[in-house]
Order: sequence, then structure tokens, then C-alpha cells
Amino acid sequence: MAKFTRRQRVFIFLFVVVASLVLTGTVLLHPVGAHLRAMSMLLRFSDPHAQGFAVSFAQQPFKEEDGTAEVGHSTLRYRLYRPQGEMRGAMVLLHGVHHLGIEEPRLVSFSRSLAGTGVLVMTPELKDLADYHITSETIDLIGESAMILSARVNRRVGVMGLSFAGGLALLAASRPEYAKSIGFVLAVGAHDDMGRVARFFAANTIENPDGSSASLQAHEYGVLVLAYSHLDHFFSPRDMAPAREALRLWLWEKTDDAEAAARRMTPQGQLEFEQLVHHHEQVRPQIMEEIVRHSEEMQAVSPHGHMGQIKVPVYLLHGSGDSVIPASETMWLAKDVPASELKASLISPALIHVSMEQTVPFSQKWALVDFLAQVLDATAKLH
Repeated sequence: MAKFTRRQRVFIFLFVVVASLVLTGTVLLHPVGAHLRAMSMLLRFSDPHAQGFAVSFAQQPFKEEDGTAEVGHSTLRYRLYRPQGEMRGAMVLLHGVHHLGIEEPRLVSFSRSLAGTGVLVMTPELKDLADYHITSETIDLIGESAMILSARVNRRVGVMGLSFAGGLALLAASRPEYAKSIGFVLAVGAHDDMGRVARFFAANTIENPDGSSASLQAHEYGVLVLAYSHLDHFFSPRDMAPAREALRLWLWEKTDDAEAAARRMTPQGQLEFEQLVHHHEQVRPQIMEEIVRHSEEMQAVSPHGHMGQIKVPVYLLHGSGDSVIPASETMWLAKDVPASELKASLISPALIHVSMEQTVPFSQKWALVDFLAQVLDATAKLH
């Protein structure tokens, strides 16, 4: 008898539940096939080497190919994950703030899992996000990517943005020149207001839509991204070059190399670097000043205040314990997106920022399966 891992047994159980509902005539909100593909996709995302009964429902062969396109005055690099059988729609999948860009292992794993369901996946390289900068230029790059893929398949496409790319994807979809190519947006772990998220990074305090606040220790990554984007407010001109290298290496988790680069700074610069990476509460006043100083820039990359113009369906997904972008941001987005366009919103313990959490109850895994089944169903119906 074949032996199954605990993860496989959970998803086999999910399959039995779905099959039972079909056999007993229970009516589901969304096609059963989409639920099976969602289960299979999540199982393979959790374990790319997974085998067995549950995996087989979304194991379509696909090919990976790199491409480029001229966008404005620059060249856009992208990767396609192209199903070899029946195509069930197309999706632009956007990486978050990470130096590996489209090579980031979780993004590659999810792209392959999604392509296995029959979805043509395009992952564009968003150069500013790969260099830890959240810019309005990326909004246009996202919109252009959607237009490129839409023209290729001659239908509208889904756009799925991870982390800060999720908020930027919503802004792209709110622009008429791009909306005609976008069938829906799925924002995963996204921000609503960049200034509010920046204040969370600095003060470890969440601002909720109901006016309440709560304490949560922010991931150190947030403050470092803020500082990296505006080095001139934290370091002298003499220290700028080594500070940029040191912070970049620290964000890349190459701490020994980062500390070596920091030793090339003046004593004052080394102190400021030490405060940023280990004791950022000591530079909190500077961080708050920086947020005020760049408020207009942050507003330009924030969905908040811009969602009245969005005319495409929106799906929102967030990990409940996210310490990079708190889940309250999806609560804000759910208020800001017009009710007519908000198709589903889920804050799930089964996610940690944009990764999966395994040790959660069946009901929470099922909620995630059902949410993703809705997205797969919507992708297949795009025209």
C-alpha cells in the first residue's frame, strides 16, 4: 500500500470531502474541478516533489521560456510558464521586494504549480522592486506586462501581485489604459497605504480601520527598506556608497559581507548603520521625519484614495500573522475597493506573508482552497 505524507493525507481528505458533496448533490458556489486543481496546486507548492493521488488533478506538463519586450525606453525581461495541454486562462504573477526577482524560489515554485493547473503564467522582472525601491514607475511596468500577455493570448489576463506588488497591481488596474487588458487582480499580502505601513515599521503599531490600534513587532526588513530608499537622510555624503552596499548586502542576508562593507564608513556612519540594523528604535525620530518628508511619494504608490477608479474584479488574500505588511492593510483595502468589484477577501492563518503555514486546522486550509478555487475559476472564464 502506498504511504502518504501528512500533507498528502490532508489534501486527500479534502478531495474526499469535495467528491462526497458532488455525489450527494450538494451545490457548491464554484465548480468542483477548480477546487481539485486548487488543492493539487497548493500541495505541489508546499512540496514540489509531491506525488500521488491528490497531486494528479493539476499536473499538466508545461515549458519554461525566457523573453524580453521593449517597454518605453527600457527592456522588460520576463519568464513564461506555458502549459502544453488545454490552457485555462493566463496570469501575470508579480514578485515582491526581493533581489532575486523572477528567480526567487517561492515565486518559481508557485509559477510552476499554477502552470500545472493549465494557466499560462508570465513573471516580469520588476527592476525597482528587485532593488528594494517601491516606485510609481513599477505601476506602469505592471500595466505594460498585462498588455503584453493579453495581446499574446488575445484575452484579458489575471494579475497576481505579492506583497508590495499587490498594491501596485491594484493601482495599475485602476488606470483605464491598462484595465482593458486586466480581467482581475489578486493582491496577496498587499499594502493599502504606504505611509501607514511605514509608520508600522517604525513604531510597531498597527492602525486598524475601526480606529483602534494594536502592537505587533514589525520585521526588521521594513525599516531597512525605508532607509535604503532614502540613504541621504541617514548617512553623510562620504558614507553613502559603503552604506548603500552594506544595507543591500544586509537585505540579501549576507551579514558578514555587510559588516565588512560597513567598516569602510566613518565612525559616525558605522554607528548609524549599527542603529539601523540592530537598534532602529534609536533612529525612530529620523524615520518618522522621513515618512513625513516623502508623504506625497508614498501616496503615489498607495491604493488608498485611488480605488474609486478601479473597474475590474478584485480578490484580497493576506496572512493573519504577517509582520512585513500587517493583515490590517487588507482590511483597509476591503473598505477602499468598491463593493461591486470586491469578489472575495480572506485573512488566513494558513499564510505567512507570501508563504504557506502548514500547522493549521483543516477548516483554515479549506478556506484557502476555496478562495483559490474562485481565482482559478475566474482565470478560466476570462475572455
